[in-house]
Amino acid sequence: MSLVRLGKIPLRWCDRCNVPVLEAKQCGRCEGATRQMEITPPGDARPATAHDIAHAREVIDRQFGPGCGEAVLKEGHFALMNKAPALDRMDEVIVDGKVAGTLRYDLGRGWVFLARMAAAKAMQSVLARGRVVADDGALKPILNGSNLLAPGVLSCSEGIAPGDEVVVVDRLGRAFAAGSSRMSSAEMSAGGKGMAIKVRWYEAPEDSVPEMSGAGWPEVLQANGPEMDRKISEAVSFMTRVMRERNLPAIVSFSGGKDSLATFLLGKRTGRSLPLFYIDTGLEFPETVQHVREVAARHGAELIFEEAPREAFEEGLKVFGPPGRDYRWCCKTNKLGPTVRAIAKHFPDGVLSFIGQRRYESESRASKPRVWENPWTPGQIGASPIQNWTSLHVWLLIIGDGEPYNPWYDRGLDRIGCFMCPASDLAELKLVEAGSEGYRRWDAVLRARAEKRGLPGEWVDYGIWRWKAVPPSIRQELEKAGVTIRAEPKDAAGEGNLKLFVQKGVSPCTMGYSIEGAFDRSLHLDRVANVLNMLGEVTLNEDEGWVAVDGVTVFDEGALMGKDADAEKLKEKVERVRRTVVKAEECVGCGVCTGRCSEGALRLELGRIHVEVGRCAHCGRCVEPCPAITFGDNAFDF
Repeated sequence: MSLVRLGKIPLRWCDRCNVPVLEAKQCGRCEGATRQMEITPPGDARPATAHDIAHAREVIDRQFGPGCGEAVLKEGHFALMNKAPALDRMDEVIVDGKVAGTLRYDLGRGWVFLARMAAAKAMQSVLARGRVVADDGALKPILNGSNLLAPGVLSCSEGIAPGDEVVVVDRLGRAFAAGSSRMSSAEMSAGGKGMAIKVRWYEAPEDSVPEMSGAGWPEVLQANGPEMDRKISEAVSFMTRVMRERNLPAIVSFSGGKDSLATFLLGKRTGRSLPLFYIDTGLEFPETVQHVREVAARHGAELIFEEAPREAFEEGLKVFGPPGRDYRWCCKTNKLGPTVRAIAKHFPDGVLSFIGQRRYESESRASKPRVWENPWTPGQIGASPIQNWTSLHVWLLIIGDGEPYNPWYDRGLDRIGCFMCPASDLAELKLVEAGSEGYRRWDAVLRARAEKRGLPGEWVDYGIWRWKAVPPSIRQELEKAGVTIRAEPKDAAGEGNLKLFVQKGVSPCTMGYSIEGAFDRSLHLDRVANVLNMLGEVTLNEDEGWVAVDGVTVFDEGALMGKDADAEKLKEKVERVRRTVVKAEECVGCGVCTGRCSEGALRLELGRIHVEVGRCAHCGRCVEPCPAITFGDNAFDF
């Protein structure tokens, strides 16, 4: 996977205190010099939780023998995890000022620890598995960048298979290389030819590894005190300035995660009592909802709590199929729709929303400005006081304030969202499945869908449902593990999407040009006629079963006819009508469009959008953005 650079990597280390220090070249605790850490971009390192450490130790012990995990992650030593680009999940394990190794989740294989030299040397005295003893003659070539050839192997642990991670030691048991095996134990012991170990890391051997002092949160907080004071002061000044400039009611958009919690804590420092604005998508962890309520109660903050309609996700599932990484309709129907309605209800004249958005989270967020307007949520100005913070900055603020946080962080998640978010890694979904009843219900829904469509169980087991089009890299990785997969058939995944078929495109006629076509199924004429008012004055003939707007006629059996003197204008008209018909037929009741109507002409009725014809100005502003259009049939190619 290519490296993703979302900004400078601000992580440094104080060797004297043995703690991470953000940005500052001088430690705030001992006033000694700090050094730059070389970690994989984007460099959004976070503190390792007790769960992270226990999990890493378990994986290391399984691969290299009992006691190896604790040798790498010593009790009382502060550790960090740095998420790195990978096909699924990969975290660099940082301890004692070095990247000790990498925890990687392999599709079809599970968790693997890739030791670097810091871990290899820490384990050398207790190494019992994955151990390869090299001949003295192999030492110099390997330290010059060569791999270990089979003739250079003196002995090795039993049970090594090709592809396993190993540590190479000399005759005295001192580690000097780490990498992956290209042979089995039996093949290496047979004294054959060829490459035995693909060496990834190497370093001169040492009799013993220097011991470093332990450190915990008190030392880390003190070392980062000056930097955090600067960061907090800038963020509070930013919030104060934006509130003064915008002169709108201000809130904190609260998700129940660490970033929005940090934003709320910063808001308190402005001296303003900012309400918490929370949308329950219906797909939240119960612990998240409880945490949100507890934060509001603990701080005496107003809580604006809105819920997505219970049927929103179920209706969307019928129309769009399972949401995917490349098809995230659920964010629009279950979050943005309720957000638009809540803003219109509570803040009809607009609102300034402070959002815990950080550039280090993703490429899309790195490119966003610090203050912005979201086209999906009219009336809302978004602003991020922590745009240039890393995850460690956020945790330093939360831990420094002694603030309770969402318990799912202590269960292994590094981000909090919906329990079945398709953007999650498979490693995360496996973790959630073990502790979430909601996800287990979703798993049952997916398996029923797979059975109905003749898909194998692997479609669910390996999270293939998360894509409309499975990336070639994912296919190749699973095939290497002996797993043959296929995505859901296109006609099944988009089973509810309404399609328009046009005959011969634009044709000459007595009025200039015409377009004839047909939707792939019959239409609800009353529903279509009502929503077409968004485009203009509508003529409805119920007896004959047709409705017309702006020179385009649609029939209840699905036929469409359009005429105009200008061919290009006719294409535009037909496309607008097509999109609006899709909106009428496939509305899932999210309510995103209601916030775009300045006339108050839109309301949700029986879970669908309804136009109050007497109030409608036919401006068309409410047609889009709309999940039904965005995630339904694509624009027609004439």
